[in-house]
Amino acid sequence: MFEFQVWAPKAKKVSVEVADTCNEMTGPDKHGMWKASVAAAEYGMDYAFLLNDEPVAFPDPRSAWQPHTVHGPSRLYDQSVFEWHDERWQGPPLAGAVIYELHIGTFTEAGTFDAAIERLDYLFDLGITHIEIMPVAAFPGDHGWGYDGVSLFAVRDIYGGPDGLKRLVDACHVRGLAVLLDVVYNHFGPVGNYTCKFGPYTTDRHHTPWGSAMNFEAEGSDEVRRYFCDNALMWMRDYHMDGLRLDAVHEFVDRSAIHFMEQLSSEVDVLSARLGRRLVLIAESDLNDPRIVTPREAKGYGMDAQWSDDFHHALFTLLHLDEGNGYYDDFGSFSDLAKALTKMFVYDGNFSSYRDRSHGRPVDGLSAHHFIGFIQNHDQVGNRATGDRLQHIVGMARAKVAAGIVLTAPFIPMLFQGEEYAASTPFQYFADHEDPEMAKAVSEGRKREFAAFGWNAGEIPDPEKRETFERSKLDWTEIHEGEHGEMLEWVKSLIHFRRNSVSLNDGDTGHVKVQFDEDKRWLTMDRGAVRVAWNLGEETVELKNPDSWPISLSSNPGIALTETGIALPPDSFAVLSTQTS
Repeated sequence: MFEFQVWAPKAKKVSVEVADTCNEMTGPDKHGMWKASVAAAEYGMDYAFLLNDEPVAFPDPRSAWQPHTVHGPSRLYDQSVFEWHDERWQGPPLAGAVIYELHIGTFTEAGTFDAAIERLDYLFDLGITHIEIMPVAAFPGDHGWGYDGVSLFAVRDIYGGPDGLKRLVDACHVRGLAVLLDVVYNHFGPVGNYTCKFGPYTTDRHHTPWGSAMNFEAEGSDEVRRYFCDNALMWMRDYHMDGLRLDAVHEFVDRSAIHFMEQLSSEVDVLSARLGRRLVLIAESDLNDPRIVTPREAKGYGMDAQWSDDFHHALFTLLHLDEGNGYYDDFGSFSDLAKALTKMFVYDGNFSSYRDRSHGRPVDGLSAHHFIGFIQNHDQVGNRATGDRLQHIVGMARAKVAAGIVLTAPFIPMLFQGEEYAASTPFQYFADHEDPEMAKAVSEGRKREFAAFGWNAGEIPDPEKRETFERSKLDWTEIHEGEHGEMLEWVKSLIHFRRNSVSLNDGDTGHVKVQFDEDKRWLTMDRGAVRVAWNLGEETVELKNPDSWPISLSSNPGIALTETGIALPPDSFAVLSTQTS
């Protein structure tokens, strides 16, 4: 016996096909729900819904398994069968995290959950505490980034399906690694989304860059909000995720008295209390609005942390002086980076030329541990025309400087797959749209977009070609070779130093003191018993070292202590400290 249920408030008739039978459902109730009990239905069977006597059956919007692609029938899946080995698991605190973002399809040659397990010991040895997995909800095609998901409760079958994801999470927990999952609640993908057949999941009243916005406030929005909250709770309860990263929350349009993010954070806290383990929510937002990470008790939305784009932009434009256009036009000075390191937002109410308006509001009284700092991530690498990585753009010396800043800054640091060894492989935008017209539009649009920035259209890889996907897979044979090995040891030593430093785990921005020289292009940052110094100028600079602290780490063998301070050659970074471990 299995109890089927589906939300279809406008339907006149709903049936469920399962076990070679068509079973008419009863409903709708006052909430728009239809139900049917089918005695012959069992876990492992395929099923689909028929609406209003239409000849085509549709997959379940809440399907946990889509083995026949997102267009085929759903399969009944029993969440309780998997044998877990993490009964006493308590993940490391987010405040002390070192996060590693990865894409399952390109992290290994095989591109599966099981293949990723083989690299977990390496990540633990590196000093990573949390892995952040790019979206794994089912989407059409053989490969893609995952942000075009359409069956949000189903784990992508080509990666290994629901059991494969559970094996990966279980293996992470056994090794002491927490797992964060990237989820997309701001839009559905353009192909294979059948939710609109059932109910008003989206609304044309508001639009996102990807189409209609999610219906968080109009008629029927109670069940839409329930859909996304239940999805989040499922990942944490049934797949033992330690947290979620919410994609582009600035595209949520919700004027309800209780914002969707507030509702979600409240329900996650309840689940956390019931499970007896800490669960976290991380937002991606370009609003520069501290309310997103302000606790609900203080009238905020209750997200635990958010990505810090201002820090990335401020640092990147200093490393790459020629970078311009778009949002980079708002950055480019050492004062911008100093403000990001001490105030979180560079734009906190001041005028933005890029936006042609004032942007943001100040961050007051919040720990820097509410912000994730990085110099590379899937967007900042993959949304470049050729997916080139930082060392390809600014050189290895400056890439080492960047790693030094990210891993000693007051934010929670995050690395992107391969960054730790300066991977030679790019990470390019790739997709596999089944609709030929959609595929053509994406390919041509990509070329037009980057041609406007002066790129040669012939150099821009076609995202629809499989070789673009294959080209983006990490090459693990190079990790100990030459400069790759040097970068790996540098990053590993920085992570080890950070995780063993009281000062570098202090999120109080009042304890961060920054000095800089715009003309000579150097900067120092004091964080308690640790001082970092770096030089991006064209000449060696001698900076004061009034406490005569020794050098703990240095990116360049030419860095040396002098009688009055420390001499830094161009493009070099040093950590000074009395810390011994």
